Amino acid sequence: MSCEDVIQVDLPTSAPRLVIDASFSVFFNEFPSTIEGSVILKLSAPFYQEELEPANNATVFITNTNDGNISQFEENGDTGIYEPIEPFDLPNFNDEYELTVVYDSETYKGSVNLIPAVPIDEISQGEGTLFTGDETEVLVKFTDDGSRDDYYLFDLDFDLYLPTEDRFYQGEQFVFSYFYEDLEPGKEVTITINGVDRQFYNYMTILIDQSGQNGGGPFESVPSTIRGNMVNTTNPDNYPLGYFSLAEANRLSLIIE
Repeated sequence: MSCEDVIQVDLPTSAPRLVIDASFSVFFNEFPSTIEGSVILKLSAPFYQEELEPANNATVFITNTNDGNISQFEENGDTGIYEPIEPFDLPNFNDEYELTVVYDSETYKGSVNLIPAVPIDEISQGEGTLFTGDETEVLVKFTDDGSRDDYYLFDLDFDLYLPTEDRFYQGEQFVFSYFYEDLEPGKEVTITINGVDRQFYNYMTILIDQSGQNGGGPFESVPSTIRGNMVNTTNPDNYPLGYFSLAEANRLSLIIE
């Protein structure tokens, strides 16, 4: 027989930083075309704290820097989730969009362009398994655009994500398998492909490697600080965490048999 003692190591702490999770997906191929997403503001926490505190009472808006059009956001209760007051105008690929967050008398800004994606050709249920034999295989098929270098972020449902680049399948049709655990028959799985730039691809690759895919989402506390594309213009030393992205997206759903 043996026994275990849980030892909690005293780790250095620092002042909380603002965490900005602002990811928007634009579905041009659906009718009607829609844009989905919100701005989630939280405060970073010590390593052992599982929940992040919401950042309340911020001013949030997105500006189209080409025509000056502004979309205002408001907080949904005290959740730290900020949603657009009026429906978005669908973004244009040639325009630049700037997210502004004013929190605790400091201003944070980040600019992006809408990044194109490609359709998902097909998703289907496979028969393969991994180690336990209880996994469910889902096959995803899509065709890359050979006229450009593409980076994609697959949202595999259930807070599971997969970044990929077209370096090895430029302009070709590509099929990959993803294995799910604990999927019961009748469960619906929705796969979404998002177009992202190289910076966001690298950011998500590092973030997923550090945080793991444990159902908590990719923006939970991680072992080390990862800088995103938002900048504190008031006090650069008090830089934020998180990212602002704007992606063309396509999705398909599958009912598990």
